Amino acid sequence: MAIRVLVVDDQEMVRAGFTALLNAQPDLEVVGQAGDGAEAVGLAAELQPDVILMDVRMPGMDGLAATRRILTADADQHPRVIMLTTFDLDDYVYAALRAGASGFLLKHSTPDELANAVRVVAAGDALLAPSVTRRLVEDFARVQPVVPITPVHLTPRETDVLRQVARGLSNRQIAAELVLAEQTVKTHVSNILTKLDLRDRAQAVVYAYEAGVVSPGPRH
Repeated sequence: MAIRVLVVDDQEMVRAGFTALLNAQPDLEVVGQAGDGAEAVGLAAELQPDVILMDVRMPGMDGLAATRRILTADADQHPRVIMLTTFDLDDYVYAALRAGASGFLLKHSTPDELANAVRVVAAGDALLAPSVTRRLVEDFARVQPVVPITPVHLTPRETDVLRQVARGLSNRQIAAELVLAEQTVKTHVSNILTKLDLRDRAQAVVYAYEAGVVSPGPRH
């Protein structure tokens, strides 16, 4: 079955361009377009897309607010959200991840990068590697400290695994670091995401910093 996509941007030409590019892919289908955040919230509930391409800056309700609304709505299944912008600014990336987005893409990305991004997040993966997310969170925290959150109860071993995820390590690397079987690490990561109601490892990195599981290190 084709991956169902909702395109959200306040510029009609941008929406039309993305729609044409995605519909040219045999495994992708644009099921709707929205010109602002409020319209996106309504269409997301009505159309139930798998992935939403969401512009950050829009009049009225912006993309970050719309993403929060969509991903906290009472629904059986939430879409994955890729934030789109012309501005390569780390604070936007941090805010997008915190809002629940699974990735961040510049509008001048190539057609192949756009299509691949949709496939990646539809498969349940983060568009930003945990190592990249770690750098972004650390840089952001140095300039504007993150607002601490109350940590959800994790077992000591789950906390150890989360700490390694926040370092940007893969399951194999974590297994070697903690002397565990790779499958055991995979199970711990799955339990962590479920307990914390997170969609992917990139969001786990953000959580780890905000809950104080890890803290920004010195700049090198």
